[in-house]
Amino acid sequence: MILYSTKHASPDVSLEEAVFRGLPPDNGLYMPYEIPTLPQSFFDTIGDLSISEIAFEVAKALLGNDVPEGDLKGIIERSINFEAPLVGIEPNKYVLELFHGPSMAFKDFGARFMAALMSYFLQKSHQDIHILVATSGDTGGAVAQGFYNTPGIKVTILYPTGKVSDIQEKQLTTLGGNVTALEVDGTFDDCQSLVKQAFLDQELSSKYNLASANSINISRLIPQSFYYFNAYAQLKKAGVDKPVVFCVPSGNFGNLSAGLIAQRMGLPVKMFVAATNINNIVPNYLASGVYEPRPSQETISNAMDVGNPSNFIRMQLLAGDAYEEVVKHIAGDFSNDDDTRVTMKEVYDKTGYIMCPHTAVAYRGLNSYMTELGEDVTGVLLSTAHYAKFLDVVEGTLGTTVPIPERLSALLSKEKIAIPMSTKFSDFKNYLLQL
Repeated sequence: MILYSTKHASPDVSLEEAVFRGLPPDNGLYMPYEIPTLPQSFFDTIGDLSISEIAFEVAKALLGNDVPEGDLKGIIERSINFEAPLVGIEPNKYVLELFHGPSMAFKDFGARFMAALMSYFLQKSHQDIHILVATSGDTGGAVAQGFYNTPGIKVTILYPTGKVSDIQEKQLTTLGGNVTALEVDGTFDDCQSLVKQAFLDQELSSKYNLASANSINISRLIPQSFYYFNAYAQLKKAGVDKPVVFCVPSGNFGNLSAGLIAQRMGLPVKMFVAATNINNIVPNYLASGVYEPRPSQETISNAMDVGNPSNFIRMQLLAGDAYEEVVKHIAGDFSNDDDTRVTMKEVYDKTGYIMCPHTAVAYRGLNSYMTELGEDVTGVLLSTAHYAKFLDVVEGTLGTTVPIPERLSALLSKEKIAIPMSTKFSDFKNYLLQL
């Protein structure tokens, strides 16, 4: 796999170099030159395959000879060892539950695969690395779990103070070991900016082997494509053969970009719906053709509080680059907090299904699109996190107590350990240099 920078001012790199660099020196994003199309025989029999078998076939096609098949199977077995069930909640509407991994969020797919892939490469090179990651919610917990006590890897997680849920905060501040949390006095965009500046700083790069675990890292996107194929496999196994529309709750747009990779590999998708909260930069672009980033605004669907999505250029390129091509593949929708709460309550009252705020944003986006389309399609909305990670919002909205999985409730009694950090890069740099 050979990758280029989207800014075309840095040399092409191998998969291994892209994984450890995270960002190219020109501050672009790494993209593969080629995305292979899977054979029709794969889709003919996909309904008979497990999620790990699907993951292996997709990864093998994408990675080529970068990882021998035996080693790749080991990476898949260690990282993709939980299910992503498709749950029907209404006629022609399904929820793809992506929260059955260790941290109970969809980020487990990317973080665990990335950790296993990095560990494989590190064992070959005998090097150590320091991972920097910014989180608006679930990325931090997934990365903390995925990389915890991985030999040769140190992890620093930056999160915005007061802007993640209690359980999310405990997930990334209570492990210790090789995982350190920095509580930044700002927004997610500030956290993301600090990480990006660190990668471009020559003094830091000369002292440490820095890597990123955010969705700017291409190894996060590859495994996120797996569950789109798995959703299609479950539909096919159930005998559902209508055109498929995926609605993706979106913040940094890595998740939707992964879906576009799956589509480019031959997955039959009629349309993607990019559903956001009031940080609706991409829905506005899809409606007008004008991309205008702005400071993020705080919402109850906090993992999507992103005002300048890092993966926008990837999404654009994967969907055809030109605006006229992009809108053939992606529609947009957004919800404010009132919309989100109303949706959570209505779905619960009607079906008994409990949604986190992000899932509710996706439901509303899918419902709006299917109503407007007026065609007979199968709608799949991605549920990116377990509702219990947003307990105050969920119980306050539904007006009732809800069950909490033991592995989440056990976190609440643990002591938070986090280092306060300003939004000044000089402070962050000084902290890193003193490690």
